[in-house]
Amino acid sequence: MRIVLVGPPGAGKGTQAAFLAKNLGIPHISTGDLFRANISRQTELGKLAKSYMDKGDLVPDEVTIAMAKDRMEQPDAENGFLLDGFPRNVSQAESLDAMLSGEGMKLDAVLDLEVPEDEVVRRIAGRRICRNDSSHVFHVSYKKPKQDGVCDVCGGELYQRDDDSEETVRKRLEVYHTQTEPIIDYYKAQGLVVTIPALGKVEEVTGRAMEALSREAA
Repeated sequence: MRIVLVGPPGAGKGTQAAFLAKNLGIPHISTGDLFRANISRQTELGKLAKSYMDKGDLVPDEVTIAMAKDRMEQPDAENGFLLDGFPRNVSQAESLDAMLSGEGMKLDAVLDLEVPEDEVVRRIAGRRICRNDSSHVFHVSYKKPKQDGVCDVCGGELYQRDDDSEETVRKRLEVYHTQTEPIIDYYKAQGLVVTIPALGKVEEVTGRAMEALSREAA
């Protein structure tokens, strides 16, 4: 299956993408991983992307699209893929359609992870990260440390990243509504969108998504 995963920041896209890709036996292709891989390998596309990032500029669509195309042409993606973070706008969605059409392929489904905005803010703004090890993550509501402000694992100080402040989260949501949400209507016109309520335990959301995809494939 060829799937696009969309949803606001804090919807759990990365977590769901990993589970779904494993269950479906297809690669999880995220734009973040694409950038990191190309930059670390110092590919021509990686060098080009880094030149924009170093100046604080957005990486142009054509560079992101070229990276995604290169990744989707790898042997492990022959039988499908799950795209996470791409396409990010209607222009990229149109380019993806043209790219797939040129290869005689098309998308099978667009999974829209639906989370109320207040829940998005609660999830992200409540995160606390350990200064000693950023893989130690806690939450003021969902995963409280035994002692406020102290990491259970190593005793390091827990802090809130600037990116996780409520003000920043709401700005990120505005960008999502303006730039990315329109692709949902774009794909709805093609009959591809499957809306998945993304509240509840991770495995419950995965189960809903797998059930929806099995209906699409039937």
